[in-house]
This record gives sequence, C-alpha cells and structure tokens, in this order.
Amino acid sequence: MIPRGTHDPAVPAAAHPAPPAAALPRRPGAPAAEEARRGQDRGPRLRGPGKDRPEKAGPADEKSQAEQFRDCVAENGTDTEKAAVEHITKVTGADKRNDILDAAEVFTDFSGGLMGPHQGEGKLIASAFTSCYESKNGLVTVYDKDGELLANANY
Repeated sequence: MIPRGTHDPAVPAAAHPAPPAAALPRRPGAPAAEEARRGQDRGPRLRGPGKDRPEKAGPADEKSQAEQFRDCVAENGTDTEKAAVEHITKVTGADKRNDILDAAEVFTDFSGGLMGPHQGEGKLIASAFTSCYESKNGLVTVYDKDGELLANANY
C-alpha cells in the first residue's frame, strides 16, 4: 500500500497535479527571499533578433582588443610594426591570460598565407604582440583575411 499523498507510478502523472508554488511549505531555516521567489517569473527569455537585450556591464568607452593592441604598438613599436598593425581587423584572446596556455589570435586584411607576399608583415605583427603582452606560455597566431596562417610567435 502506498501512503496517502505520494506518487503511485501506476497512476498517470495527470492524475497527480503538482501543488502551486505558493502552497509549498517553507523549508525550515530557509531565507525569506527563497520563499518570496517561489512562483515568481524568472524574467523574460530573450531569443532571436529584435529582442531587447540587457546592456553589458562595463564602461561604454571600452576599447576593443584590436584597438588596445594598435595603441600599444603606436606607443612602443617601430615604424615598420606601426605600418603592419594598420592592417589588423580583429584580435581575440589577448584579454584572457592564465599563464598555462594562452592563445591569442590576430586577424588581418592581408592575403597569401604563410608563403605569400605578406608573411614578413605577419612576423612583424607577431613580434609587436610579444612586445605588448607577456605570458609564461603564450602563443600568438596571425591570420590573413582567408583564415590562413601568416605567422606565429611565443609571448
């Protein structure tokens, strides 16, 4: 015999309606905030284009990683590094360092890959990156506009 008020697996779930959230007993020692949250909507689900999304926390004038890298080279780089850095379109991974395996990627508008005419500029960008960023075990990879490897260096 199954005690009264428990679920009998032989009876369909529809026959055992769940009690409303407000009717659930308060757990002894539970904070009042937990009790207040029961039955409340957890907020809107934002999906798809055109939905209002909450603003990201942080300063509104925060620079992208590519702009930060360009600024560093503008202050400390050579003239040839400064010219090469003008071709950078995107930088990723420069802001997350853990000194275990840091992998930064620099994307450019160059073409031709490792054996192409811009391989030298790719090496200059990688060298400039090692001057601006420091890691115990970092690898920066420079890519051309087609995603092909231009150069890489440890930093």
